[in-house]
Amino acid sequence: MMFAVHLLTAAGAGCAMMALMAAAASKWAAMFGWLGAALVLDAVDGPLARRFQVHDRLPRWSGETLDLVVDFTTYVFVPAYAIAASGVLPARLEAVAAVAIVVSAALYFADRNMKTPDNYFRGFPGLWNVAAFYLLLVRPQPEVATAWVAALVVLTFVPFPFIHPVRVTRFRAFNLVLTGVWTVLAVVAVAADLMPPPWVTVALCAIALYVCGAGLFRSAPPN
Repeated sequence: MMFAVHLLTAAGAGCAMMALMAAAASKWAAMFGWLGAALVLDAVDGPLARRFQVHDRLPRWSGETLDLVVDFTTYVFVPAYAIAASGVLPARLEAVAAVAIVVSAALYFADRNMKTPDNYFRGFPGLWNVAAFYLLLVRPQPEVATAWVAALVVLTFVPFPFIHPVRVTRFRAFNLVLTGVWTVLAVVAVAADLMPPPWVTVALCAIALYVCGAGLFRSAPPN
């Protein structure tokens, strides 16, 4: 039973492979479906590991390392490929953008101070799966998409507070409800092959603006 928790975490890598295969076939909705499945696994494996004290009972395997490997693959590597291969960027900049994404995110994942004591992320927390989702949903002009990617790469290293919707206590109830609404709307968008009704796209963008700006209302001073 203990090792099953590690298998659950590792299954996220399987989701990443399926997502990459879907992306290689330009099946973007299917790719996000698999990345969404990886998010679900990521949400449940941690509580299960703590519940069954896997760290103490199976010290040979590092759940933290396994989680980071899977997270980097699903949050960064596959989405970086999608951003580069989906045609949202100018062709001459696709490879440059993909490399900038994976390198900046790799450094961020290695940062021992990526979170503040009150559980805000410092800088853009490598959520390139979400960034890719919005780029393929909105499909801005290539120049705008390039500026968007460049800004997020730079913001990875800017220590502004970025909320964690579960662990940040300030407005936690509201953030959790909003996360649930976002999840439902994202499922609707993926089910519609990323061409949902306009109100869905508008609502998703409004939630994104709130999440990006919520750290500005942080009650504690940055550390």
